[in-house]
Amino acid sequence: MSEGLEIERKFLAEMPETEKLCILSKTGITQTYLIRGENNSQRRVRRIDENGDVTYTYTEKHFITPVIRDENEREISSTEYDMLLMQRDTECVPVEKVRYRFEYKNQLFELDVYPFSDKLAILELELDTPEQEIDFPDYIKIIKDVSADKKYSNAALANAGAFPELI
Repeated sequence: MSEGLEIERKFLAEMPETEKLCILSKTGITQTYLIRGENNSQRRVRRIDENGDVTYTYTEKHFITPVIRDENEREISSTEYDMLLMQRDTECVPVEKVRYRFEYKNQLFELDVYPFSDKLAILELELDTPEQEIDFPDYIKIIKDVSADKKYSNAALANAGAFPELI
């Protein structure tokens, strides 16, 4: 179980050649949002498939700022996952994505690729402080910082079925 503050920045990027990434893992994720929890917390479950090994997680987040959130996450059983799916937020389409985790200059990046675009992706990085300098790989073209733009949240992207630039 992971608990505590998460500081994360998100960037819209042109889809890089994945062969250039020093990939640590490639994971298929189905993310389903649940009805809001206590104090309007965001709740979700994930089905995570890494090379045929399927695991499930439950996450609850309280947003402090667009970049800082209090997050509690734990692994759950497939039975608990199925039970929690009954609390699905019917206003949100489940998110389907492939996540590539890779390292660059001692930074752990996550590149989320969505089935509706082969040109754009979301690049995420957890930080120690909101002001931390980020050293981006030169083979990834960053279009803009979307950390505070709700149009680029997983829920918004899934519901739109496209990046805002492509609508």
